[in-house]
Amino acid sequence: MNKKSFVFLADGFEEIEAMATVDVLRRAGMDVITVSVNEGVLVTGSHGIAVNADVTVGMADCFDADWLILPGGLPGATNLASCHRVKELLHAQESRGGGIAAICASPAVVLAPIGLLAGHKATCYPGCEVDGLTFTGAGVEVSGNIVTGKGPGLTLEFALAIVERSLGREKADEVASGLLLRRL
Repeated sequence: MNKKSFVFLADGFEEIEAMATVDVLRRAGMDVITVSVNEGVLVTGSHGIAVNADVTVGMADCFDADWLILPGGLPGATNLASCHRVKELLHAQESRGGGIAAICASPAVVLAPIGLLAGHKATCYPGCEVDGLTFTGAGVEVSGNIVTGKGPGLTLEFALAIVERSLGREKADEVASGLLLRRL
């Protein structure tokens, strides 16, 4: 049974990180739902691209989700961090050992302040690192149930790491091959 994964969108999200991740996961056959943290489904990215999410955060049933995924971008990551419901869902996901993925500013701006990176290696956009945590500077870090990515140019590798954790290396390589991408 294929569990659902949820990509959270807040005004100011990084479009590449959100849309390319959704695309890669769907190419792999994963069930992906986009979630607006706004009152309605319309969300505008950091470069002015408007997207209609599938549902709002109040409508999203994330119980037993495969992944909760946070694109970066500013002020997108800050807007995600200010959403109480997103923080509740992340803590619930962590407590049941579900997958959490964040890229760009979101590891430092959303996950770190609520304690989800403690004891994990992580990466984030340069300059966003938080003192007291282990930020490696790698393109992608997989640490336990958490996948983090450095920024927009590493989005495909970030998304493929999620695919690999869910469906295995062979499926991730198959999707990468279809994208004409040589994996790191």
